[in-house]
Amino acid sequence: MTLPPFELERWFEQHEFEADHVLGASDVAGWNLRDLLALADAEIWPLWDQLHLGYTHARGRPELRAEIAGLYDGLTADDVLVFSGAEEALYTLSRALMGPGTHAVVVTPAYQSLVTLPRACGADVTELPLRLDNDWEFRASDLKAALSPRTSMVVWNFPHNPTGSLPDQTVFEEAVRLVEDANCRLISDEVYRYLEYDELDRLPGAASLSRRAISVGVMSKSFGLAGLRIGWIATRDRDAIEACLRYKDYLTICPSAPSEVMAIIALRARGRVLLRSRQMVEVNLEIAEEFFASYGDTFDWVAPRAGTVTFPRLNVDIPIQTFAEELLREQGVLIAPGPMFGAKGNHFRLGLGRPDMEQAMVKLDRFCKQWLTRY
Repeated sequence: MTLPPFELERWFEQHEFEADHVLGASDVAGWNLRDLLALADAEIWPLWDQLHLGYTHARGRPELRAEIAGLYDGLTADDVLVFSGAEEALYTLSRALMGPGTHAVVVTPAYQSLVTLPRACGADVTELPLRLDNDWEFRASDLKAALSPRTSMVVWNFPHNPTGSLPDQTVFEEAVRLVEDANCRLISDEVYRYLEYDELDRLPGAASLSRRAISVGVMSKSFGLAGLRIGWIATRDRDAIEACLRYKDYLTICPSAPSEVMAIIALRARGRVLLRSRQMVEVNLEIAEEFFASYGDTFDWVAPRAGTVTFPRLNVDIPIQTFAEELLREQGVLIAPGPMFGAKGNHFRLGLGRPDMEQAMVKLDRFCKQWLTRY
């Protein structure tokens, strides 16, 4: 299997730690270790205090898998497989379930893995694009048109990265039924779940709706714990779990013991953990709304409905890569150019999960006022 360069990850690796403000990030700012451990209850604290740094369960610590299963209606710990981040889960799913002769329908624009990995494994990929002129709306009818008798997999991500799109529950459930009726598997990337701006809009985990669905989750995004490197799949498809486990034995083998316990702490205290994330995103969304309202036709922007990101388009005849590079060089602000998500045109991703967004947007505003006079 030959993989092309991961453009977004190379972009961040090159610039993330030199930038003054990482405005294109998709995670919520990480927790301080001391603050996280302070959330541990009396039952979980001994797991941390007496932790042995040896190998752990290949499937994930039973207590952790039980906490994760609690995020999904009707699932148990046996329906969960823990990985070192969602990226490992996505890689393993593609390797285990896709190959030459398979056909995948993938919602785009997308985090590159969702498109690249199936293709690299030999699958024929049909992209199902969300469009700015449709307010990034996902339609079950579009999915139905993209399915064919040879389709074996559907891949989507909701709440959506990079647009912040979120379908209504009726549309989502209809789409899950379409996948099931087509006898396909569904990989449902749900790493931004629990960051809906209206909690009534929260979608059920796809794994709760269908035995053919595989929900992907992670501690990195909504929970603000990217440093733990704890992700998972949740599914009642035991064949998929066993197929993934066979690949995982050649990768990380088992999760990090300290990370597992810290993930249990965060999941048990998820009300407080997620409140912190939602409050940060809520404040930053207001900042973004004010900024884009002030620029009229310079940017096209659809406000997100959930998650930590938004995907505006710059309406100036200059490549977005050039805009991003000059913004970084002159103001120290890092955004993520849209082509890194497979998007055509001058889109770029802004993140809403960092506490320095107000300062970053002031610098973006200053840069735009100066920069637009040059072109």
